[in-house]
Amino acid sequence: MEIIGEVFFALFEVLAELVLQIVFEILAELGFRSIREPFRRPEPLDPWLAGLGYLILGAVAGTLSLWVFPVLFIKLKWLRVANLLLTPRAAGGLMAALGAWRRRMDQELVRLDRFTYGCLFAFAMALVRLLWGK
Repeated sequence: MEIIGEVFFALFEVLAELVLQIVFEILAELGFRSIREPFRRPEPLDPWLAGLGYLILGAVAGTLSLWVFPVLFIKLKWLRVANLLLTPRAAGGLMAALGAWRRRMDQELVRLDRFTYGCLFAFAMALVRLLWGK
C-alpha cells in the first residue's frame, strides 16, 4: 500500500513541474502578444535566433520560478532527470495545441505557439530549476 502512495506522490510531483512550466509559458505568450506590435518588422526573424531567444527567456522564467518556488516539487533525483527530458516535450505539445486552437480561431500566432519553441522554453526553464533548485 505504501508503494502505491509513493508512485502517486511521484506522479503528482512531475505534474506540478509540468503545470508550473505551462503557466510560465502562457504568461510569456501573453507578454509577447502585448508587446509585439511596437517591435514588428517586415522581415521574419531568423528561426535560430528566435530559438536562442526562447532558451534565454525560459532560463529567465526558471530563475523567476525559483524565487517563488525555491524547493523543487520532485524529490527523487532520477525523476528530476526524467522531468528534464519529458516535461518540455509535453509543454511543447500543449503549446502547439494552443497554437492550433488559435489558428482555428483566426488569431495571430507567435512562435511560442509552436512545438519547438515551446519545448525550448520549457527545457531551459526545467534545466535552471534542476541545476539551482533545492
